[in-house]
Amino acid sequence: MPNLPVSPLAPAQFPNLSSVPGVEMGAVAAGLRYKNRPDLLMMVFAEGTAAAGVFTRSKMPAAPVDWSRQALDSTGGYARALVVNAGNANAFTGEKGIKAARKTAEIAANVLECQESQVLLASTGVIGEPLDVTDFKKHLPRISAGLSANMWRDAAKAITTTDTFLKGACKVVEVNGKQVIISGIAKGSGMIAPDMATMLGFMFTNAPITSKCLQQLLSSTTEKSFNAVTVDGDTSTNDTVFAFATGGAFSEDLIDDADDPRLVNFRSAFQEVAIDLAQQLVRDGEGATKFVTVTVDGAEDDDAAKKIALTIANSPLVKTAIAGEDPNWGRIVMAIGRSGEQADRDKLAIWIGGKTVAEKGLVSTKYSEEAAAAHMKTSEIDIRVDVGVGVGSATVWTCDLTHGYISINADYRS
Repeated sequence: MPNLPVSPLAPAQFPNLSSVPGVEMGAVAAGLRYKNRPDLLMMVFAEGTAAAGVFTRSKMPAAPVDWSRQALDSTGGYARALVVNAGNANAFTGEKGIKAARKTAEIAANVLECQESQVLLASTGVIGEPLDVTDFKKHLPRISAGLSANMWRDAAKAITTTDTFLKGACKVVEVNGKQVIISGIAKGSGMIAPDMATMLGFMFTNAPITSKCLQQLLSSTTEKSFNAVTVDGDTSTNDTVFAFATGGAFSEDLIDDADDPRLVNFRSAFQEVAIDLAQQLVRDGEGATKFVTVTVDGAEDDDAAKKIALTIANSPLVKTAIAGEDPNWGRIVMAIGRSGEQADRDKLAIWIGGKTVAEKGLVSTKYSEEAAAAHMKTSEIDIRVDVGVGVGSATVWTCDLTHGYISINADYRS
């Protein structure tokens, strides 16, 4: 895969991520697909670390997805390590893939002297090629010998494929008067759609919470973050989001309920980190030049609003119009109509860039083609609609669809 220019929507720099008590990491260049860059990551956690996961709903899950689901079930939501490789998805690889996943967990468990089920796995890359883990016997001990609490940039790099920039986010809050850190990294650029697609997201915190509480937080947060982004409407085989809570430095009882009032600030910060990471995936959408926010109000319920918003966000006609800087609002009307959700044609209202485009089922007398066209020339596009049937609302994020997307994906395996 040739080096790609950094997305024009990329943040100015990789953020400074705070170290999380009880979390160490290391990465090496294993040469699985890429040369002279880290592509094998191991994160190591203090004993008793709570773990939670959300996975693809694809009917073709990769071997590491199956392994990690089963591991979380068998431990009741605890982990000592996370091993991630880039360049090979270990998906659709049959019995070889299952053995590769099992062997990876075995090697890591031997190095860390823990149970194999306490090792979670994630892979990303090309589908259908067997993953050779033979050399993991030398790579994972090497990583273990050089663990650091602050190797975030290497960790973020080691999980990338077609990404053009490294993705990270961090928040610091207080819980019961003590400092709690939330640091996260993610990867993803294409094959991104709700259910997280070919993306990986990992969040780490020292919050004093149980596995049950962490899973509640992660599941609810994912719906408003990683499952509210789309680049191309394709969902992959490997999408995984993990969260880990070490509870480091806390001696009091762990919080078991995500709705506990003591977690008000933590819940908000946890969601902010997840949304930040999810939006960075869209900002690195393959070939993207526009970051697009789509908000739907007035739907039958929030689920209906989200489906309408995603129909708009996934429409090739809408996305190519945005790429062409054409305020073709008729394509938005089209997408709403084909969403399958309730919408009142004669109450429909549309705004582009905060300016009224249509209202009461027809083009507004306030509409200015010039103003709409000017907004479409910016890199941050805002589309809002009200479908006039209820109080449901949702916001999703997407990007435009350009010739660059075709070029990147046509050359992906070369």
